[in-house]
Amino acid sequence: MRVSTKRRQLLLGLAFASPWLLGFCLLIAGPILASAVYSLTDFNLFQEPNFVGLDNYREMLGDERFWTSLANTAYLTLIGVPLSLILSLACAMLLNLPLRGQPLFRAVVYLPTILPIVVTTYVWRWLMNAQYGYVNKAIGWLGVEGPAWLEDPTWTRPAILLMGIWGIGSSTVIYLAALRDVPREYYEAAEVDGAGWWARFRRITVPMLTPVTLFQLITGVIAYLQIFTQPFLIAQTRMNQASGGPGDSLLTYSMYLFQNAFVHLKMGYASAMAWVLFVGTMAITAVIILSSRRWVHYGLR
Repeated sequence: MRVSTKRRQLLLGLAFASPWLLGFCLLIAGPILASAVYSLTDFNLFQEPNFVGLDNYREMLGDERFWTSLANTAYLTLIGVPLSLILSLACAMLLNLPLRGQPLFRAVVYLPTILPIVVTTYVWRWLMNAQYGYVNKAIGWLGVEGPAWLEDPTWTRPAILLMGIWGIGSSTVIYLAALRDVPREYYEAAEVDGAGWWARFRRITVPMLTPVTLFQLITGVIAYLQIFTQPFLIAQTRMNQASGGPGDSLLTYSMYLFQNAFVHLKMGYASAMAWVLFVGTMAITAVIILSSRRWVHYGLR
């Protein structure tokens, strides 16, 4: 009787989940398996796939633009993720202070995250124009000549990082919620023991926020490894859709994958790149999770 009840509950649960399961199999699992097959072929959408084995993967080793895109993506990830985490936590701590007007300040910080990314990118493209952009005008008021953000290969990637930092509202809100869950008694006990603000921050705040930091770190790394929209729109030209920006300084991994798939119609090569990105992302995520055993604390010791 108990086995029959469990089976009935299982079938009922599967019935309720069947729309999602069907959609996953047809729209997600199917294309994933198809891309794995196409990664072993020479395929351009107009001809039958020609099996080439691991040639697409070998071609990456000698593809200069592949390594350029990988280096640009690594640069943005290694700098953008830590910088975003630090600034998000700093903003969250400021927004957690008992000041008048805090709801307004929180809304202002979060507002950029609800704006369409295409719109905000084009706004930043205008703001960072070397001739009439307000960013350089603001820098000029300090007596410093602003750089050519979008024309100089040295400054294009910092420009992308600046756009990413402007949208830290979501991570700030998550940190703010975590800060408000830290028991006040911990801080009061530390104050009684004579601990200063830095000691309280280092010994209480940071350890209590490590589970949230782990989540933010993983999602941030995944987002930066797949960054596409901002570099693509900044590097976009009217006549050359395969542009990677000045000196290919804006050519990210996802952007180069897109160019191979939909500009050069090298679907097999693009599928191979997608699988390299997938395996690399999984490996990095696994390393972060394994390392979290040493620095993530789910309670003060």
